[in-house]
Amino acid sequence: MPDASPPSRSAFSRIPVALGAVAVGAIVGLTGLYGIGGLKRNALAQAPCASAVELSKKIAPLAKGEVAALTMATKPLQMPDLAFMDGDGQPKKLSDWKGRTVLLNLWATWCVPCRKEMPALDSLQGKLGGEKFAVVAVNIDTRDSEKPKAFLKDGNLTRLGYYSDSKAKVFQDLKSIGRALGMPTSVLIDAQGCEIGTIAGPAEWDSEDAIKLITAATAGS
Repeated sequence: MPDASPPSRSAFSRIPVALGAVAVGAIVGLTGLYGIGGLKRNALAQAPCASAVELSKKIAPLAKGEVAALTMATKPLQMPDLAFMDGDGQPKKLSDWKGRTVLLNLWATWCVPCRKEMPALDSLQGKLGGEKFAVVAVNIDTRDSEKPKAFLKDGNLTRLGYYSDSKAKVFQDLKSIGRALGMPTSVLIDAQGCEIGTIAGPAEWDSEDAIKLITAATAGS
């Protein structure tokens, strides 16, 4: 006759172990799936700025002569959406220029190199400013708000828009990501708001070297 004895205790004890193994395997599988999904999302988030790094590498040979001090981006960096005011006291953000290559410049009247640099920035805006490129020069004087306006007027620097941050928070925001060590500071930013290059100190922005570099940056954005 066939053996009708019940299964041994050891047979039952193996069932939870087997079920546990299946559960662990499922968890590992889901973790792997979501892990891959997370990596994909991170890759997509960095994709626009990854292209800025590629552009930076491509135009790096043009960072010479009058713009040789420009440090080209080697890692993807999305710029913070800096906030400041326009000449009418209306709030502006860096993202308002999305779709255009931007040369962001921080300046102040107490900064001698800044004052010397402003005519070149004004000239650059006159030469290349338009639907694809803009110089956004943000003044960070914290005391007399009329002084920088008078400086631009006296210098006949009429092609630059007037933007200001009387609390100088834009400087602190850039400093927090290692992009503002002194004055003046300029950051070349692509159409997606990603860093192409940064320069600490003044440059001859209306020089042939600068025009070639920024034209190439604009064409590649």
